This record gives sequence, C-alpha cells and structure tokens, in this order.
Amino acid sequence: MADKKMPYYNRELSWMDFNARVLEEATKKENPLMERLRFLAITGSNLDEFFMVRVAGVKAQVNSGMKAKERFDLPPQDLLKELEEKTHAFMERQYSCLHRSILPTLEREGIRFLTFEEMDEAQKSHVNDYFHHVLFPVLTPLAVDGSRPFPMLANKSLNIAVCLESKESKEKEKNFAVVQVPSILPRFLELPCQEGRAFTLLEEIIIAHLDELFELHIIDAACPFRVTRDSDLEIDEEAEDFMSEVKKSIKRRKRGRPVRLELLQKCGKDLKGFLVDMLKIKKNEIYQLPGPLDLTFFSKFAGIQGCEAMCFKPVVPVAPADFWGYDDIFTAIRDKDRMVHHPYESFDCVVKFIEQAAEDQDVLAIKQTLYRVSGNSPIIAALIRAAENGKQVTVLVELKARFDEENNINWAQKLEKAGCHVIYGLHGLKTHCKIALVVRQEEDGIRRYLHLGTGNYNDSTAKIYTDVGLFTCNSQYGADASSLFNVITGYSRPPEYRHFAVAPHGLRGFFTRRIRLETENAKKGLPCGITAKVNSLVDPEIISLLYEASQAGVPVKVIVRGICCLIPGLEGVSENIQIISIVGQLLEHSRVFRFENAGDPKIYMGSADWMPRNLDRRIELVFPIEDEDLKARAFGILETLLSDNTNARVMQGDTSYQHVSRRGKTAFSSQQAFYKQAQDRLKALQKIEHDSPLIPIHSAEDAT
Repeated sequence: MADKKMPYYNRELSWMDFNARVLEEATKKENPLMERLRFLAITGSNLDEFFMVRVAGVKAQVNSGMKAKERFDLPPQDLLKELEEKTHAFMERQYSCLHRSILPTLEREGIRFLTFEEMDEAQKSHVNDYFHHVLFPVLTPLAVDGSRPFPMLANKSLNIAVCLESKESKEKEKNFAVVQVPSILPRFLELPCQEGRAFTLLEEIIIAHLDELFELHIIDAACPFRVTRDSDLEIDEEAEDFMSEVKKSIKRRKRGRPVRLELLQKCGKDLKGFLVDMLKIKKNEIYQLPGPLDLTFFSKFAGIQGCEAMCFKPVVPVAPADFWGYDDIFTAIRDKDRMVHHPYESFDCVVKFIEQAAEDQDVLAIKQTLYRVSGNSPIIAALIRAAENGKQVTVLVELKARFDEENNINWAQKLEKAGCHVIYGLHGLKTHCKIALVVRQEEDGIRRYLHLGTGNYNDSTAKIYTDVGLFTCNSQYGADASSLFNVITGYSRPPEYRHFAVAPHGLRGFFTRRIRLETENAKKGLPCGITAKVNSLVDPEIISLLYEASQAGVPVKVIVRGICCLIPGLEGVSENIQIISIVGQLLEHSRVFRFENAGDPKIYMGSADWMPRNLDRRIELVFPIEDEDLKARAFGILETLLSDNTNARVMQGDTSYQHVSRRGKTAFSSQQAFYKQAQDRLKALQKIEHDSPLIPIHSAEDAT
C-alpha cells in the first residue's frame, strides 16, 4: 500500500475543485447565456449530492470519533472545517456569478425575474388568477405549536417559514407556520409582458398571498428555506427480502439528519431562531444566501422556448458509420467488430441490438446488466418483449445504484412480471459493468453476440454523456461473457478470463501488472508510456504505482474529469505525470486505458474508474480493443482529447487547475472534433454509395 509520505490530495477537496471547474463554465462570457445558467444549475445539483453523501459522511466520522483511515489523509474534524470554509465560499461565488453576471446579461436580452412588488397591474392580475386557480388548491399551510409538531420536511424541498401574530389575541405572541412550495408545479411562471419577457418564482407568488392562507393572523415575516439531509443509504444486505430492505432505506433517506440549512440573507432573527431550534442545526451548517434558493431549477429554465439562440448548438447524434449499409445488426457484427462513440454517434444501434434480439426467432437467450436506465426505457421494453416471445431473459438490475434505487425497483418488478429472471446484484458488491450478451442459434452452431460499453444502458444520458461501445461476436469474448454471467447469477468461482479483466478479483491485479510492466520497460530503455481516461483517480495503490512509473521515466498522461488525488509535477515524484480535466458541453464519461507495451501498444475500455470501490467492491469489466481498425480509432480518441485547448485544464503541482495555453494555436475542442469526425465518416460512406452504380438496400422501406 501507499507510502505514508506519498503526496495525496484529499478526495473531498478535489471534488470541490471539480465543481469549481463547472462553475467556471457558468462564468465564461464566451459560453451561450442559457448554457451558463445550466452550468450554474449543475453546480447546485452536484453540491446537493455532495452534502447528502460526502459531507454527511465526514460529519458521521467526526461524531463517532473516527480517526483518518490512511496516514496520508486528513483527520475528519480538520477536513470538516476545511469543507465548511470551502462550501461557504463556493456558494458565495455561485450567487455572485448569478447576480453580478448572468442576471444582468439576461436583462440586457430582455428577460427579467420580477418580485410581486415590481409587477404592473396586468401581471399582478395574472399572478392572482394563477394563485387562486392552480396554486391555492395544492398548498397546505402547516401551523407549528404545542399540538402540531414541526413537520418532517422532505430532503431538498423548498419551504416557506412564516412568523404570525394573531388578530384576535391581545398578547403579541408570535406563532409560526411552514408552507411547502409544491415541487409538482413548475418553479417559475411566465408573466404577460409589453416588452421582452418576464418571469416570477412560485415562492414569490405564495409569499404575496400568505394572508389568504392565514386569515386569522397578521403576517409578521416570511422566508424561504431549504433543508439538505444525510442521504447515504445503509442497507442490510443480510435481509431476506432485499428489495423491501432497499425500499425501507429509501424512506429513511427522506428522514435523514439535516446537514445544511439554506436561508435568505434577509431572514429575520425570529424565523431563523425558530428554524435552528426546530431542525437542531449548528451555526456552521447555516448558509444565508441572496436567493433564489435551489439553483437547480435553472436547468429547466435554460430550456424555455424562444431562447434556442442562447444555447449550445445541439449535438445531434448521427447514424454510426460502422453499421452503415447493414439492415441486420447481427450480419454487421458477424462481418467485423464494430465501435460506436456516443453521443456523436447514435445510441439507437444499442437499442436496436436488443430489439432485434427480442424479435429474432433464432435468438435463444439475452443476458444483460442494468445500472441506470431512463424513465421510459426502450431497452427494458425490448427485454420484456423478448421474455413474452419465449426467450430466456436474464437481467441483473442493480438496486443499489445511488439515487436511482426507486426507478430500478420499478423496472425490476416489471421485468419479473413479464417472466424475465431478475437478479438484484451480489452480496456486498455493486454490479457496475456494462454488458449485453445475445445467444443465437445459427447454421454452424451457437453464436454469442456482445455489446460491451463504458456507459449505462440509458438512452437519455447517452445524448449528453460521452461513451464508447464495442459490438463483437469473437468466440473467446463470448466465452468470457458467459463465465462472467455465471459468476453473477450462480455460485461459479471467478474463472481465468482470456480477454476480460473483471473486478473485484482480477482488475486491481491487471492494472498493477500493466503499470509495473511500463515501469520495467522504462528501466530497460524500451518504449513505454501510460495514457488513461477516467472519471476519478482516487486509489492510493494505483497512485503509488503511477508515481513509481514517473520516477522510472514513464510518460504518464491521465484525463480525469472529476476527483484526482494524485498530485502531478512534483520534482522527484511525479514530474513525468500530466493530469488534464475536460469540462464542456458534454459530460466526459468513457474510461479508456492505453499502455505502450514496449512498442506494441495495447488499449482497453470499460466501466471502472481508478477508485478503491471500482477495483475492490464492484463487479466491473475492462476489455481490450483488438481489431486493428478499431484500435487505431481508439488511439485517436485519446490523441484528440489530449489536443483539446478549449475545455481542457491542466492540474498544477499546487493542486490548482489552469486552462491549457493556446500560445497562438487555433481553438480546438475535442468534443466538436469528435462530432465532426462522426459526421465526416458517415458522409464519406454516403458519397461512396451515391457514386456507386449499385445502390444497396438499407431497409425494407427502400425496397418498395
């Protein structure tokens, strides 16, 4: 394990730096205005989850008196102090960006947010109608007194605290109440406007009409507030009914201990005292902000109609060139391994792979892992159809996919009802690998078709996450896939895989051997080098091995979107390591690993980040790309990413990040380059077809 003197940057602090890079995108004047709002909303959503899981976890460590797990890490109480300072400063920067930069620019574009007092008579009339016809029937004013306790407020819900004085009582006694801002309704309302566009927020409308909710009282003061709760699920994996245990733990999440209270800066002393008293919140857990609270609503606002010119030009996925000219997906895969790069190339081919398997009379079985799926998943629909068509369908639905548990429970129940074999993951392990196996009876015997990916089987996120998928019917890959599913579904001992590297038993060893081999090659003067792309680099052992490789002279380049605990550029330790982070229009999600291997470079892809959980506590899959054409494309993906000088930032030895210097070079965005490559590859094939005297038929419709 890592040396106690090993430079190691704390993961929570590194995560805060990542969110700061996202916030930086919100401040960039060259980004379209609505996209800046969207980036701001993402920082809010990220921060919510950070409080619910990471900050809550550190608080739990402090409360239990736990010491730092590793000698090179920070004691929990020191870390908590630093996190509180960082989160307060960060939220100040969020609101500074909103009020000093984004909202004034929106106003110049003719878009304004109005308080009730700022509205003209026509707008007030519109708001009054909306309140009486839509809002009022939904609202529930909750008095808090001796007989009515403070309500259990849902995690992250927006509420209004109200301080009241009775009209009837002579004593000036203060009463308190809470009104929840209904999340079922849109947070913002467009108002009639003579010039430009005007909007108001739901809480503004409610506060302006509080006297109608509390007719026997005088409204003394009102203030929106929001509570974030500890949501780190603890699940008893020994429970006989695992699904009902997950359901119970989801309910517990809603009642977790408050870890943050957000209030408006103008909140009065009485209301603040009431909330602190009721929620048992500590002083440093209070965040007083200019408002509006809960910036995540700007994500929806950024998509309002009529503002398309203020958004990024959308990346519209093109048909994958690798499947051009084929109507039958199995024929295409039989002819050659195929690779698709999402979202530049459409995810439809993955959906079609399962849909075609569901209807194909020669398909005997489909086996698939599902970690996060969309709300209306065409893949689930296809798996249900396959079971109804009499095929053996086995699906591993990971019920422990954080914040997707409820969605996954619903899907698991629907799949079971249709006759699919549903497995809920393995004891103590999350199943995070992305693999689909189709078993087909053909003239020359049984053939196994595979899809292996770096991302989830989620048609929604496939439009905004960058991922790579491989389709193959290589028989050795097929044998490895069958072995992997036997481990997941039965009592099989982990086998010796021919091509796959699988966690938790073989992946750490695989990466250790590969990194050490590069170190040995450097010492022998052979070609060496490591290039990797991951979401997070946290694992102390991997970091230690990369430091050793750097010291032996191995050039190491790692593209890390989020958390990076390795510190590059330190003399005698990591001067041969470069860390790059790319934050842009699309979320970088693919994991790719290249090892120079003494002049015969190897490249792998998969589902695993360089984190202890991925290497030791999850079922993860990393697979090689062996087809020469696809290898060249995969190498090209890494080279293109390393050439980015628009969305790329380089981590410095002091853990700060700086934009890549262009030094007179033309602006180059890897994401735009990938999009153009996908379009060009398809256009080239379309041109060949157009110039060809024989036009192949692509679908049954073309034949009519």
